[in-house]
Amino acid sequence: MSVEQVAVDQAAFRRVLGHFGTGVVVITGSDGAQPVGFACQSFAALSLDPPLVLFCPARTSRSWPVLERSGWFCVNVLSESQQSVSTVFGRSAPDKFAGVRWRPAPSGAPVLDGVLAWIDCSVAAVHGAGDHYIVVGRVETLGETTGERPLLFYRGAYAGLGPTSQPPPPDLDAFLTGLHPDDWM
Repeated sequence: MSVEQVAVDQAAFRRVLGHFGTGVVVITGSDGAQPVGFACQSFAALSLDPPLVLFCPARTSRSWPVLERSGWFCVNVLSESQQSVSTVFGRSAPDKFAGVRWRPAPSGAPVLDGVLAWIDCSVAAVHGAGDHYIVVGRVETLGETTGERPLLFYRGAYAGLGPTSQPPPPDLDAFLTGLHPDDWM
């Protein structure tokens, strides 16, 4: 059976995929002298064993070649109060770190102050995919988490979670870490 290829309109593609809400992270790294970073929505957990994550930088990214050469990156999960940080790292600028406080992760990659969580990774694999790369990172160090709410992006704008209607189930940890044949992670 043959499926005919149909051209997909890029504007329609963005509009439809914009209905999938995502968290916002800033991927950071360093060339040993200068920190680099960019805001990223295409980030996900990939594997528990071994612990792997992935993100997808554009082929035109100026930060990605620095990260690839260093072999390390840090994922900074932004909190709801960090819209301005997302905006700074989502645009081209000569020094995105000028007004942002940070400290080095064990790899030397910047951990931004005020993030919900951070994940320090080594580059495990890189795959070309259209106008982006798929970067697989091996998790080397995890930072402590905070109780703040995440920064979300939905339909082209920042979004919030809204009030929670009920507390999480008491066995949530078992639900998220238990492995079953049909698990999503």
